[in-house]
Amino acid sequence: MYIFTDKFEKMVGATISADIVSFTSLSDSDRIRITEDIEKLIKELSLKYKDSSFFGRVVQGDLIECAMNNPIHVLRIALILKTFIKSMDYIDQEVNSNRFKYFKEYGIRLAIAVGNLSFIDPDRGIIDGEAIYQSGRALKNYPSTSNRQRIVIKNTIQYYGKNELEEEKHNAIISLIDTIIARCSKRQSEVIYYKLLGFSEKEISDKLGKSQSTISQHSTSAGWQSIYRAVLYFEKSILI
Repeated sequence: MYIFTDKFEKMVGATISADIVSFTSLSDSDRIRITEDIEKLIKELSLKYKDSSFFGRVVQGDLIECAMNNPIHVLRIALILKTFIKSMDYIDQEVNSNRFKYFKEYGIRLAIAVGNLSFIDPDRGIIDGEAIYQSGRALKNYPSTSNRQRIVIKNTIQYYGKNELEEEKHNAIISLIDTIIARCSKRQSEVIYYKLLGFSEKEISDKLGKSQSTISQHSTSAGWQSIYRAVLYFEKSILI
């Protein structure tokens, strides 16, 4: 699949650039497993969002890049990535535990950009255009979490769009979602992850082997309704 535009036509799309927080604090086996699991998730997202020509890749283990030709789903996909990583329950917590707390709380940092894309070429692993450069630059502006004993993280999701007013509007909503998810436990994050994918509480209950009332409790405690309404608002307003 090769999607492109020429100088007479510009494709407005969306990109996500992301890195895993305190990735080097994890054991070698955990880093390998995380990378493999993210690659599997990206394949699933490629099928689910095929109509938006979603393409994602893992670079250097802890760096993730995604692109799509329809920006409507970009925030939902970013939150799917975030809650997926926060719900991981196999991480060795004894390794570099002083810095592990940042991974446990934040999981991943993401920069979302909506703008022009020249082309997306999954076969050759190429994403080109203003949007991917913008999200990539934004990610580099985050303070590094590698080999640092003290890390200051103010936010983990940032939106960049066509003008400052649009950015301010969307970042006000996104910062609230970011705060809510940062407080979620692994189990709560897991429930939010499946809900973002469109699973019902009954389906999540069957999948996780938990009672539906337990799933409902996790959903309520995690603030799912607030997250859901904020995501719907973004998806409606991004088209305006």
